[in-house]
This record gives sequence, structure tokens and C-alpha cells, in this order.
Amino acid sequence: MSLGVLALVAFLPIALALVLMVGLRWPATRAMPLAWLVCALGAVFAWGLPVSYVAALTLQGFITAIGILIIVFGALLILYTLKYSGGMETIQCGMQNVSRDMRVQAIIIGYLFAAFIEGAAGFGTPAALAAPLLLSLGFPPLAAAVLCLVFNSFPVTFGAVGTPIVLGLKFLRGLVDQAVAAGIPGLNFSNLEQFNAVIGQWATVMHIGMIFILPVFMLGFITRFFGPERKWSNGFKAWQFCMFAAVAFSVPYLIFAWSFGPEFPSLIGGLVGLGIVIWGAKRGICVPKDVWTFGDNTKWDPEWTGTIANEGVCEFKAHMSQLKAWMPYILIGLILVITRIPELGLKGLLAAPAIKFTNILGFKSVSGSIQYLYLPGTIPFVLVALITVGLHGMKGDDVKKAWGESFAKMKNPTIALFFAVALVSIFRGSGIADAALNPGNYPSMPLAMAKVVAAITGNAWPFVASYVGGLGAFITGSNTVSDLLFAEFQWGVASTLELPHQIIVAAQAVGGAMGNMICIHNIVAVCAVVGLSGKEGMIMRKTFWPFLLYGVIVGIVASLLCFVFFPNVF
Repeated sequence: MSLGVLALVAFLPIALALVLMVGLRWPATRAMPLAWLVCALGAVFAWGLPVSYVAALTLQGFITAIGILIIVFGALLILYTLKYSGGMETIQCGMQNVSRDMRVQAIIIGYLFAAFIEGAAGFGTPAALAAPLLLSLGFPPLAAAVLCLVFNSFPVTFGAVGTPIVLGLKFLRGLVDQAVAAGIPGLNFSNLEQFNAVIGQWATVMHIGMIFILPVFMLGFITRFFGPERKWSNGFKAWQFCMFAAVAFSVPYLIFAWSFGPEFPSLIGGLVGLGIVIWGAKRGICVPKDVWTFGDNTKWDPEWTGTIANEGVCEFKAHMSQLKAWMPYILIGLILVITRIPELGLKGLLAAPAIKFTNILGFKSVSGSIQYLYLPGTIPFVLVALITVGLHGMKGDDVKKAWGESFAKMKNPTIALFFAVALVSIFRGSGIADAALNPGNYPSMPLAMAKVVAAITGNAWPFVASYVGGLGAFITGSNTVSDLLFAEFQWGVASTLELPHQIIVAAQAVGGAMGNMICIHNIVAVCAVVGLSGKEGMIMRKTFWPFLLYGVIVGIVASLLCFVFFPNVF
């Protein structure tokens, strides 16, 4: 079978998911199982893989998905524990009292607070949390949703303590080892862990431009399309505050990415930046002299509003001190730092215990494991949730509600992730070097696509690589799964075109992050919490343009990095 036909077969499950979820607006719970089925059929009939081997790969994917779902559950548990303890309302009360200027509120809540939540929790939590907070402060629901979706981009590469890189690139281990053994020129890593750190470093370089451009652009965007005067300039007037916030975030963001690895940049950048900017806003540092608002909500365009549009501005009540309310997040940050720095000794201790699955269905090459203590879903998320019960003096009924709601929210992500990650497992396992399992000696599905795409794009690939990551996040709803799906694809393109692997894979990681702003899952979730269900298409049309801009900037930076640091590829 020709390489072109193989690439087409490999692309079919992705195309199917795209048609079902975008064209027909199917939920991922229905679309991903069908996409997995098409992938499995392609593996059996085009690649000639045994049915039992495809089943083993599927089970391997389920095991990997369990690890991701533990993190999702822990993130949700923290969120709902704070909701029912009164801690979240206390945080909201504090946010409300910082400034009456809605441009300032947009930066503090949508840009920095959401960045911290992304770093600690990830998985769509920031937009779903920050958008209703903005809504309660008087933002039009459509503006709140668009702002939070677009701002939930640059922190996502390092979301949930680096999960998109640490777990998302796990299948590159063999390729990294092969590259190191072959002595490929230009490699500045010797194993997957070092490679992950390098990816995080280059990813910050690709993100940094938009970290400064995006807040200014989005403030102009909301004042142009949602402001009483419909002027870009009203948003641009707050450019100094945007620069202040960008510096406050990016300095710790860069320091931690280049010094400690991919787990901490967004978490620490968001936390430190949030503290600095709130302190500065209270003292009027870089705050615009005029106070800008969206005006009388009775004069808003009806399409901006939803089922909870005109309820007015909520006045939140503080149930405890701000320090006590923020303490769970502070503990999360401290515990993550302590358990992720190898020199402190706890990293190895927590990473060692694991539930291991070897020789799945009798295939020696198919295995999986769950590091149940090292996953942030257990330590620190579940641990801190339990500590918060006593810290905030929660009643038994409230604890029961928090746990019950967290479990209830797991149904849809469980179904979607199980089949999405199983599809990824088949993708990567399809190229096994075993004549009994892969009689045609075909390349894996991602590598088949990589070779065809590489032949079409040539050395222009660095400019478009991030859009592939964005497509993955758009389809699967996760930067992590996008990286699982396309990291080998990106590596294959880099190998075929002799491009620097670290730059191309970093562009993938950045693309998966920027894809969150057009991600169907996130859009549906945000619409639900701000009363805009049914207007998902309208939101996607607005978030598409920042997504396009982001990819252009990242493409230029990636191309320049290849040219400056690896000139031999051009």
C-alpha cells in the first residue's frame, strides 16, 4: 500500500472527529468513540495489525487515560471544595474590591488569575471559573466567555503542573533515546526528562511575544465589539497596565521554565504575577486615569446575553480572610515545588510506587503504569482538598456535596479521554518493528502522515507546525492529548526535513495551548456557566481570529529560531 494511501487512512479518524464535532456539533462523548473505531479498523485492514494487538493498544490507552483522569478529578475536587467552603466566594469578593475599571478586572481575573488556575489545575478549569466571575462583576456574558477562552492559551503548555509536556510527550522516549544514541548534531539533551525541560524552555520563547501582545489586543477587542463607544482605542489606553501585568507574569514564568523544568512556569508566574498586579492596582500603578465599563446592560446587544444576562452585579461576601481562602492554592504550589525538585528527595520517593501493567494481552511491547502518588491529582490536589476541610471548617454536608459534584462531572471527560487516548495508543503502536504484527513494515500512522506532509511543506514547516498542535487541542479538547496524538508526527516531520526536533516539538506544545481558545470542549463548558448554551458557533467565530494571530506570531518565532540557532537546516 502506498505511503499516500496510508497517510489518508491515518487522517480519517481525525477528519471524522472534526466533521462530527464541528460540522454536526456532536459532543466528544459520541465523536471520539467513533473516531477510535475508524482508527482501529484502519489499523487492522490497512496496516494489517492483529485484532488482539489493537485491543491491547486500546487497553494501554485506557491505562494512560486513567492517569490523566486522576488529575482531572483532583482539579475538580479542589474547585468544588473551595466552592462549598466559602473560599471561592471570598476570593471573588477580594477580586471585586481591587478596581472598578473593567479593563483592569479583565487582566487580573481573565489573564492572571486564570493563568494561575491553569498552572495548578488545567483541563479547561480556568475559563469555566474566570468567566462567571467576570459575568458577576458586570461583563456581558459573550465578552466574558471570549476573553477567558483567549487568555487560556499561553499558560496551557505548562498547565496542571506541566502535564501537557510531562505526560503529553511520554511516547517520545524511544525516539529521544534513538536520537541520542545516533549522535544527531544539535541535541542538547540526553534523555526524555532533559528533552522535556528543553521543550519547556523553547516554548516560553515562542509564547513570550503573545504574552505581551494578547492582553493589549484583547482589551481593544472587547472595547471595540462590546464597549458603549465601539472603539479599539478605549482598550489600548490600558496598554501600560497590560505591560505591567505581562512583566509581572513573564519574569517568574521564564525563570522557572529555564531553571526548574515544565511543571511550574504557569503556576508560579500566575501566582506571583497576580500578587504583584493586585498590589499595584490597589496603588494605581499603571492603572488608566479614566474608569471604563460596559455601560448600562439594558443597552447591550441582545446577542451578547444569555439566560443569566440581566441579573446585575453580584456583591460577594467574604466568609473568611483572604489568606485563609487562598491557602489551599498556596499549599498546592508549595507541595508541588517540594515534590518536583529532585534534590529534595521526595520526587523519587513518590514516583517509585506504581501500578504496572506488562505484557498486556500477551504482547511484550505493550505495557502501562500509573504512578498514583506522583500524579498531581492525588498529591497535592486530593491531599489539599482534605486539608481544606479542616482549614475552612467545612460541614459534613458541604464536603459530601463537593465530592459528589466532582464525581458527577467526571462522566463526560472519562468517556472522551478513554477513547481519545486509546486512539493515540493505536496511532503510535501501529509502526511496531515486528514482522508478525506489522507484516507490511509500515511506518506508524503519525509518521506516515509526517512523511507526506513534509514532502508538501518542505522547510516552511516551522511556520505551520503550531497549527497542527492547535488542531489536536481543537479536536480532543486537551493540550495533553494533542501532544500525545501529534508529538511523534512532529518528530517525524523534523526527522524527514532534518529540522531541529526540539524547536518543532516545542511548536507543537505551544500550538496545543493556543488551540484551547477554539477548543469545542472549553467553549461548551464556558457557554454552560455563563448562560450562553447554543451560541457556541458565535464564540468560535470570535476566538478564531486571536487563534490565527497567535499561530502567525509563533510561526515567525519558530522559523527564526531554526534559522538563528540551527542555520544548517535552511
